[in-house]
Amino acid sequence: MAKYTGSVCRLCRREGTKLYLKGDRCYSDKCAIDRRPTAPGQHGQRRRKASEYGLQLREKQKARRIYGVLEKQFERYYVQAERMKGITGENLLQLLERRLDNVVYRLGFASSRAQARQFVLHGHITVNGRRVDIPSYLVDEGDVIAVKESSASKMESFKALREGTDKVVVPWLQVDYDKLEATVSALPTREDIDVPIQEHLIVELYSR
Repeated sequence: MAKYTGSVCRLCRREGTKLYLKGDRCYSDKCAIDRRPTAPGQHGQRRRKASEYGLQLREKQKARRIYGVLEKQFERYYVQAERMKGITGENLLQLLERRLDNVVYRLGFASSRAQARQFVLHGHITVNGRRVDIPSYLVDEGDVIAVKESSASKMESFKALREGTDKVVVPWLQVDYDKLEATVSALPTREDIDVPIQEHLIVELYSR
């Protein structure tokens, strides 16, 4: 499967905002967008007025890059969101938030969504007691997400979590760091999702 293998800091610079793709580095003075806030490339310093289509496209690309989703997969999420009851844009963000790799990141079990995706792929995460190694797995209300016991006892990153974390967990997840276990207490609403995305622009793009 195709995936982006270039510098992720270029993606933040291209979108003109922090996408928090590199975990702790994004909060430090080494963050690329703080040091070079212009777009990457030879003509990055030029300021161009974006067209309506350009604004819509950038918003879609921003959402894709934040959640680490490929183009075709993102389109499938949009089609699914469109078929659901409610507001399409909010449904889309809810589906993206419910991805297992995003939930692992939201719980503070990983410092970035990329690391969370790796933890899931390597089989360190369980859902309702069963190992799930599919990052796009959609959690549901009542699901119990946990770090596999053998991984929790061997890996330093998980051991450190039991000693305490300052990670602020979203309100739709209830977590016990002593057990490295969490419950999906409710499905996320738009108020619970803090990503800097104007979802109505994405809907307008796909409605063209």
